[in-house]
Amino acid sequence: MTSHDFLGMDGRVVIVSGAGGGGIGTTVTRMVAQSGATVVAVSRSQDNLDEHVAPLAKAGLPVVPVAADASTDEGIATAMDAAANAQGDLYGLVNVAGGAAPATWMRATRVTREDWRGLFTQNLETMFFMSRAVAAELREQGLPGSIVSLSSISGMNTAPYHVGYGTAKAALVATTRTMAVELALDGIRVNAVAPGVTETPASGTYVDADAERDRRAIAMGRRGRPEEQAGAILFLLSDLAGYITGQTILVDGGLNLKWSHLAADNTTLFLKDESFRAAITQ
Repeated sequence: MTSHDFLGMDGRVVIVSGAGGGGIGTTVTRMVAQSGATVVAVSRSQDNLDEHVAPLAKAGLPVVPVAADASTDEGIATAMDAAANAQGDLYGLVNVAGGAAPATWMRATRVTREDWRGLFTQNLETMFFMSRAVAAELREQGLPGSIVSLSSISGMNTAPYHVGYGTAKAALVATTRTMAVELALDGIRVNAVAPGVTETPASGTYVDADAERDRRAIAMGRRGRPEEQAGAILFLLSDLAGYITGQTILVDGGLNLKWSHLAADNTTLFLKDESFRAAITQ
């Protein structure tokens, strides 16, 4: 018996959507593969797969890199085909694909339909239709399963100057709860993780390093690491969480407990420069 058997991941196939960014998705891919599952690592960027995921496969981990856009039906079909051809039974899905570019930060009064729809496609539709495909396949095969999606602290509280993103992530939580009820008797669990401020390449596009500010704003006094988000995801994915469904775990080091990171103008203190702050509040 190996040390990871209690997770129940051996011989299972897990799709990770959004695996190639070098942050939470890549870390989830590594840790799930280390736990004994075969991981179908999906990213729309072949370059990202080559940089961040291919080394995991070369190191001997059971990882299958797949270039596909999970926001499209074609991309989902490609991911599902890869899972069907992987060694083991389909079991899990981790929805990491999502996020928001700095250009999507702005006052609610400036948000266009295009802005809104783009954020919902990226953060909600991708999660739902990927989950739908995996759940349908599990039901058809009569297999148990576990789906874990990435929400955000912005979906659990308020998201000033980022209303589209925060609302999409809140809707992801509602989707998680509803799918959990519908799929419970099929043996398919559906949960989510809501990260706080985490040190990833994506967050680095608009958040700078300021240890003193982190100590003031976050109860634990520091930002999260991708491994800490991935650990919560792996827990929910595994048999250790076999009686948990419909839940969203806030993994934020206590940031939500203090909620002191808003400046006098209600913008987040984590923004890296004043010109960006001025631009989004216009």
